[in-house]
Amino acid sequence: MTPPLVLGILASSSFVSAGDFESIATVTVGSGGAADIEFTSIGTDWTHLQIRAITKTTESAVKDWTVLRMRFNSDTGSNYALHQINGTGAAAGAGAATSQTSTYGPYAVKSGLADTFAATVMDILDYRDTNKYKTVRTLTGTDQNGAGEISFQSGLWMSTSAITSIKIYPSTANLAQYSHFALYGIKSA
Repeated sequence: MTPPLVLGILASSSFVSAGDFESIATVTVGSGGAADIEFTSIGTDWTHLQIRAITKTTESAVKDWTVLRMRFNSDTGSNYALHQINGTGAAAGAGAATSQTSTYGPYAVKSGLADTFAATVMDILDYRDTNKYKTVRTLTGTDQNGAGEISFQSGLWMSTSAITSIKIYPSTANLAQYSHFALYGIKSA
């Protein structure tokens, strides 16, 4: 299995105004893929976090896409919940689960679709607030030559700890080369 990519995060710039998005870190998966990516040492300089990603896995199974998984602060306990509403234009679906060991991350296209990646915008709300559980909302989708899918997802990490690291990984296979993840911080007023 390919080793994970880990990226430490530096302190924020003092040139960011309230409500601005500040680029914190980016990861692009290199040749050979990666088992996961991880943002570590996330500071407390922002109110919310946002991850923007384009993703693909090395998996080549029947379905053309998969949902990546996500964990915070290396927590592997059954402390996560998730919800999903999705649609293809021809059909819709929904699902939910509690007591999970991870929550939903971005969609990812499987390797059978050449030159195609899934796109995701994910908000991690109040990530540093130690008085509440952490909420994630995700808009993600993929086009498969006119037969794609879009999904709105929410996740919950049942911990009052401030988020200091985020790990994103596929359940099977690896993240494919050129998958790209950008982490942003959003300042409050």
